[in-house]
Amino acid sequence: MSETVSDIVAAHRSGAATPEDTVRRTYERIRAYDDPAIFITLRDEPEALAEARDLMNAGPEGKPLYGVPVAIKDNIDVAGLPTTAACPAFAYMAGADATAVTRLRRAGAIVIGKTNLDQFATGLVGVRSPYGAPRNPFRADLISGGSSSGSAAAVAAGLVPIALGTDTAGSGRVPAGLNNIVGLKPSVGLVSTTGVVPACRSLDCVSIFALTVDDAFTALQAMAIPDASDPYSRVIPVGTLGAAPPSMVVAVPDDNGRLFFGDTNSEQSFRTAIALLRNMGATIKEIDVSPLLETARLLYEGPWVAERYAAVGAFIEKYPDKIHPVTREIIAGGAKISAADTFRSFYRLAALKRTALEIFSGFDVLMVPTVPAAYTKAQLEADPITLNSNLGTYTNFVNLLDLCGLAVPVSFASDGTPYGATFLARSGRDAALASLGRVLHAQTELPLGALGVKQPVLAPLAPVAKPGEILIAVVGAHLSGMPLNGELRALNARFVEETQTAADYRLYALANTTPPKPGMLRVAQGQGAAIALEVWALSADGFGRFVAGVPSPLSIGTLRLADGRQIHGFLVEPIAVEGARDISDFGGWRAFVEQRR
Repeated sequence: MSETVSDIVAAHRSGAATPEDTVRRTYERIRAYDDPAIFITLRDEPEALAEARDLMNAGPEGKPLYGVPVAIKDNIDVAGLPTTAACPAFAYMAGADATAVTRLRRAGAIVIGKTNLDQFATGLVGVRSPYGAPRNPFRADLISGGSSSGSAAAVAAGLVPIALGTDTAGSGRVPAGLNNIVGLKPSVGLVSTTGVVPACRSLDCVSIFALTVDDAFTALQAMAIPDASDPYSRVIPVGTLGAAPPSMVVAVPDDNGRLFFGDTNSEQSFRTAIALLRNMGATIKEIDVSPLLETARLLYEGPWVAERYAAVGAFIEKYPDKIHPVTREIIAGGAKISAADTFRSFYRLAALKRTALEIFSGFDVLMVPTVPAAYTKAQLEADPITLNSNLGTYTNFVNLLDLCGLAVPVSFASDGTPYGATFLARSGRDAALASLGRVLHAQTELPLGALGVKQPVLAPLAPVAKPGEILIAVVGAHLSGMPLNGELRALNARFVEETQTAADYRLYALANTTPPKPGMLRVAQGQGAAIALEVWALSADGFGRFVAGVPSPLSIGTLRLADGRQIHGFLVEPIAVEGARDISDFGGWRAFVEQRR
């Protein structure tokens, strides 16, 4: 087993392994790997095992991460565990999960612990922490990258298959590039940052580290739900994986924009990535990226340093000796930025955004090196700020310009250093990046992380409607094997997939219905659950005849699926659920019926 999310979930669903087995094995691996700098806090093993048993009792329905162990960067709240942001004096006990963690748990994930980071998520290097520097699994002298150092190291070492990081200036991409793993940085606002210690609150993203693109995208789909408690949350359909168009135009920096700071291995790796894209049929277009690089400089030379100061400056002023000296120097500089300087930078950014919009209209995706150069700990110690700045060359502009990003492995140098490339696109194109990135990663034939095992064969993509078909979601008596499923088959309906709704619905057992039926009602954000369903495809004529036979109080409306798609499906009138039994906690009608039996 390759220890990917898909393998683990498949084993749990088939009975080949249990979530309890997997959690126990995870703790054994952490002890055997013996790097105390990866985790700042581990959950008590008996507590995690008990959660795994509870999950087994509830069953796998509606849980795409059923029994998957996950690690959480220690600037993201996990209820009952301290949040330190890698500063012991700052630590507090989290009273509730961050929204992103809540959604992972609803999808069946089990939190194992909190991972190390560059203090206050300030840095791309992975060494600015009083808890130590996680070791790079490929070269002991090489930095692991930051700020999400522990999360990346945990995934690369095979301790967990999924870990959350954060990404403001590249913290979810740089460590991926230096650890031979995938780093997915969503569109700004796609994943809630409620419960995250802010760096630059207007730019912060919760990011995902995984062994494969498919695994990262599965976690994204579980978390990408608008959050009313986060003022920066946005309604952005996450979409679904699809085939990368063979005529795709991929932009790359021209010769003037290819900056490698003397690292010839990085330069060669980027040429390898371009060759792989050409082999896939993509058209390569060289572009001038100087406006993007100018935007990157704004992040630490402009008012966004003041935003970091707004988040933790008062604490730093009160406890200066408790802060890493480089972190203190960077954030304290934010106090010197005037309001006039801030507005000048806002005006310049607005102009650069306009230019970037024009640039990105000329191609499908931009590919850049994930890191322009890889550095050893000794090199970084000699010049910490300059080398950190170099690492952010192709990452610092991304959130300022409202782009999404995906870092994927590309190659290894002869000295064992991993290198990767990052795909960038306009906000909302997360699925398009993943669709391309998964294929490129497969073409490299690189092993997974530092596990020494081959990548799994790419999973087939979920089927979609054929020309002339209309999709419909069923949640009750029309499910496969249920009493009314024959109505669909009589209309030559075609089964498409089993999936679930977004967590915006409640399911009720309706009274006085023959055969027994449920009713699904859309509710306010934060009050719903994900409900299991099946998707069927009907001809236009068949769809019309099917809908005409739907009895009151049921109706056909528009449902939102967990992956952001919208689809026709069954809903119920609100008056019909008054006094009805709420069965949402079962996760679906099938689970409820089986329990009654």
